[in-house]
Amino acid sequence: MSLRLLVLYGSYRSDRMGIRLANYLVGEFAELGHEVELIDAKAIGLPILDRMYKEHPKGEAPAAMEALADKIRNADGFVFVTGEYNWGVQPGLKNLTDHFLEEWFWRPAAIASYSAGRFSGVRAATAWHGTLSEMGMVVISSTLGVGPIAQTLDETATPIGDGGKSLARAFPRFAADLAWWAEAAKAQRAKVKPPY
Repeated sequence: MSLRLLVLYGSYRSDRMGIRLANYLVGEFAELGHEVELIDAKAIGLPILDRMYKEHPKGEAPAAMEALADKIRNADGFVFVTGEYNWGVQPGLKNLTDHFLEEWFWRPAAIASYSAGRFSGVRAATAWHGTLSEMGMVVISSTLGVGPIAQTLDETATPIGDGGKSLARAFPRFAADLAWWAEAAKAQRAKVKPPY
Protein backbone atom coordinates (compact mmCIF):
# COMPACT_ATOMS: atom_id res chain seq x y z
CA MET A 1 0.00 0.00 0.00
CA SER A 2 1.35 3.42 -0.97
CA LEU A 3 1.37 5.86 1.94
CA ARG A 4 1.65 9.63 2.19
CA LEU A 5 4.66 10.33 4.39
CA LEU A 6 6.25 13.57 5.56
CA VAL A 7 9.94 13.66 6.47
CA LEU A 8 10.43 16.63 8.81
CA TYR A 9 13.85 18.23 9.24
CA GLY A 10 14.74 21.22 11.38
CA SER A 11 18.34 22.41 11.25
CA TYR A 12 18.86 26.10 10.52
CA ARG A 13 22.66 25.86 10.44
CA SER A 14 24.54 27.04 7.36
CA ASP A 15 26.53 23.79 7.07
CA ARG A 16 23.69 21.32 7.52
CA MET A 17 24.81 17.70 7.68
CA GLY A 18 21.48 16.22 8.74
CA ILE A 19 19.94 17.09 5.39
CA ARG A 20 21.87 14.09 4.10
CA LEU A 21 19.85 11.81 6.34
CA ALA A 22 16.59 13.56 5.46
CA ASN A 23 17.30 13.20 1.74
CA TYR A 24 18.34 9.57 2.18
CA LEU A 25 15.03 8.79 3.89
CA VAL A 26 12.98 10.61 1.26
CA GLY A 27 14.73 8.59 -1.45
CA GLU A 28 14.42 5.25 0.30
CA PHE A 29 10.72 5.65 1.13
CA ALA A 30 10.05 6.76 -2.46
CA GLU A 31 11.86 3.63 -3.70
CA LEU A 32 9.35 1.60 -1.67
CA GLY A 33 6.53 3.26 -3.61
CA HIS A 34 5.39 5.78 -1.01
CA GLU A 35 4.45 9.39 -1.71
CA VAL A 36 7.00 11.21 0.43
CA GLU A 37 7.80 14.89 0.90
CA LEU A 38 10.59 16.66 2.74
CA ILE A 39 9.33 19.34 5.13
CA ASP A 40 12.32 21.60 5.80
CA ALA A 41 11.65 23.94 8.73
CA LYS A 42 14.26 26.43 7.51
CA ALA A 43 12.70 26.62 4.03
CA ILE A 44 9.17 27.00 5.41
CA GLY A 45 10.32 29.70 7.81
CA LEU A 46 7.54 29.79 10.39
CA PRO A 47 8.09 32.49 13.02
CA ILE A 48 8.98 31.67 16.61
CA LEU A 49 5.73 30.37 18.04
CA ASP A 50 3.29 33.09 19.01
CA ARG A 51 -0.02 31.64 17.82
CA MET A 52 -0.63 28.03 16.95
CA TYR A 53 -2.39 27.27 13.69
CA LYS A 54 -5.66 26.60 15.53
CA GLU A 55 -5.46 30.00 17.28
CA HIS A 56 -5.78 31.91 14.01
CA PRO A 57 -9.31 32.69 12.81
CA LYS A 58 -10.35 30.21 10.12
CA GLY A 59 -8.75 31.17 6.82
CA GLU A 60 -6.44 33.80 8.38
CA ALA A 61 -3.35 31.75 9.22
CA PRO A 62 -0.20 32.67 7.28
CA ALA A 63 -0.11 30.91 3.90
CA ALA A 64 2.90 28.71 4.78
CA MET A 65 1.20 27.57 7.99
CA GLU A 66 -2.08 26.84 6.20
CA ALA A 67 -0.33 24.81 3.50
CA LEU A 68 1.64 22.80 6.07
CA ALA A 69 -1.46 22.14 8.18
CA ASP A 70 -3.11 20.64 5.11
CA LYS A 71 -0.08 18.43 4.39
CA ILE A 72 0.03 17.20 8.00
CA ARG A 73 -3.72 16.42 8.06
CA ASN A 74 -3.42 14.44 4.82
CA ALA A 75 -0.32 12.46 5.78
CA ASP A 76 -0.44 8.82 6.86
CA GLY A 77 2.75 9.03 8.91
CA PHE A 78 5.73 11.15 9.83
CA VAL A 79 9.50 10.78 10.09
CA PHE A 80 11.23 13.28 12.37
CA VAL A 81 14.91 13.74 11.48
CA THR A 82 16.61 15.30 14.46
CA GLY A 83 20.07 16.40 15.39
CA GLU A 84 21.14 16.76 18.99
CA TYR A 85 21.90 20.19 20.40
CA ASN A 86 23.38 20.10 23.91
CA TRP A 87 21.52 16.92 24.86
CA GLY A 88 18.29 18.35 23.47
CA VAL A 89 16.18 18.75 20.36
CA GLN A 90 16.77 21.19 17.53
CA PRO A 91 14.83 24.39 18.16
CA GLY A 92 13.88 24.78 14.49
CA LEU A 93 12.13 21.41 14.29
CA LYS A 94 10.51 21.85 17.70
CA ASN A 95 9.21 25.29 16.73
CA LEU A 96 7.71 23.97 13.49
CA THR A 97 6.10 21.03 15.29
CA ASP A 98 4.60 23.18 18.07
CA HIS A 99 2.60 25.32 15.62
CA PHE A 100 0.20 22.38 15.23
CA LEU A 101 -1.57 19.95 17.52
CA GLU A 102 -4.77 18.21 16.41
CA GLU A 103 -3.37 17.99 12.88
CA TRP A 104 -0.87 15.37 14.12
CA PHE A 105 -3.41 13.17 15.90
CA TRP A 106 -3.95 9.46 15.18
CA ARG A 107 -0.90 8.88 12.96
CA PRO A 108 2.44 7.22 13.67
CA ALA A 109 5.77 8.98 13.91
CA ALA A 110 9.25 7.56 13.44
CA ILE A 111 12.46 9.15 14.72
CA ALA A 112 15.78 9.21 12.89
CA SER A 113 18.57 10.97 14.77
CA TYR A 114 22.09 11.97 13.84
CA SER A 115 25.16 13.71 15.17
CA ALA A 116 28.71 14.52 14.21
CA GLY A 117 29.87 12.15 16.93
CA ARG A 118 29.37 8.53 17.86
CA PHE A 119 26.24 8.98 20.01
CA SER A 120 24.11 9.49 16.87
CA GLY A 121 21.76 12.02 18.46
CA VAL A 122 20.14 9.43 20.71
CA ARG A 123 19.49 11.91 23.52
CA ALA A 124 17.45 14.09 21.14
CA ALA A 125 15.62 11.00 19.90
CA THR A 126 14.71 10.10 23.47
CA ALA A 127 13.41 13.61 24.13
CA TRP A 128 11.24 13.49 20.99
CA HIS A 129 9.44 10.32 22.16
CA GLY A 130 7.57 12.11 24.93
CA THR A 131 6.92 15.22 22.86
CA LEU A 132 5.44 13.37 19.90
CA SER A 133 3.33 11.14 22.13
CA GLU A 134 1.95 14.19 23.92
CA MET A 135 1.04 15.62 20.51
CA GLY A 136 -1.17 12.65 19.69
CA MET A 137 1.18 10.52 17.61
CA VAL A 138 2.08 6.88 18.14
CA VAL A 139 5.88 6.69 18.17
CA ILE A 140 7.10 3.48 16.57
CA SER A 141 9.68 1.42 18.42
CA SER A 142 12.18 1.23 15.55
CA THR A 143 14.61 4.13 15.37
CA LEU A 144 17.58 5.06 13.24
CA GLY A 145 20.70 6.58 14.78
CA VAL A 146 23.38 7.90 12.44
CA GLY A 147 26.77 9.04 13.60
CA PRO A 148 29.24 10.23 12.76
CA ILE A 149 27.03 11.43 9.92
CA ALA A 150 29.87 12.62 7.67
CA GLN A 151 31.27 9.07 7.73
CA THR A 152 27.85 7.47 7.05
CA LEU A 153 26.33 9.50 4.19
CA ASP A 154 28.13 11.51 1.54
CA GLU A 155 27.00 14.85 0.07
CA THR A 156 24.58 13.03 -2.26
CA ALA A 157 22.97 11.12 0.65
CA THR A 158 24.61 7.87 -0.48
CA PRO A 159 25.65 5.49 2.31
CA ILE A 160 29.42 5.17 2.73
CA GLY A 161 31.72 3.14 4.93
CA ASP A 162 30.68 0.86 7.77
CA GLY A 163 28.17 3.40 9.07
CA GLY A 164 26.47 3.51 5.69
CA LYS A 165 26.29 -0.28 5.57
CA SER A 166 24.74 -0.31 9.04
CA LEU A 167 22.17 2.33 8.02
CA ALA A 168 21.23 0.39 4.88
CA ARG A 169 20.73 -2.77 6.99
CA ALA A 170 18.59 -0.95 9.57
CA PHE A 171 16.34 0.97 7.15
CA PRO A 172 14.07 -1.91 5.99
CA ARG A 173 12.89 -2.71 9.53
CA PHE A 174 12.41 1.00 10.30
CA ALA A 175 10.36 1.46 7.11
CA ALA A 176 8.30 -1.68 7.67
CA ASP A 177 7.50 -0.66 11.26
CA LEU A 178 6.30 2.77 10.17
CA ALA A 179 4.29 1.33 7.27
CA TRP A 180 2.56 -1.24 9.53
CA TRP A 181 1.42 1.43 11.98
CA ALA A 182 0.48 3.88 9.22
CA GLU A 183 -1.66 1.27 7.46
CA ALA A 184 -3.29 0.22 10.75
CA ALA A 185 -4.09 3.81 11.72
CA LYS A 186 -5.39 4.64 8.24
CA ALA A 187 -7.73 1.63 8.30
CA GLN A 188 -8.98 2.48 11.79
CA ARG A 189 -9.61 6.15 10.92
CA ALA A 190 -11.65 5.00 7.91
CA LYS A 191 -13.70 2.64 10.08
CA VAL A 192 -14.20 4.57 13.33
CA LYS A 193 -14.19 8.30 13.99
CA PRO A 194 -11.38 9.19 16.43
CA PRO A 195 -12.72 9.63 19.98
CA TYR A 196 -11.68 13.30 20.21
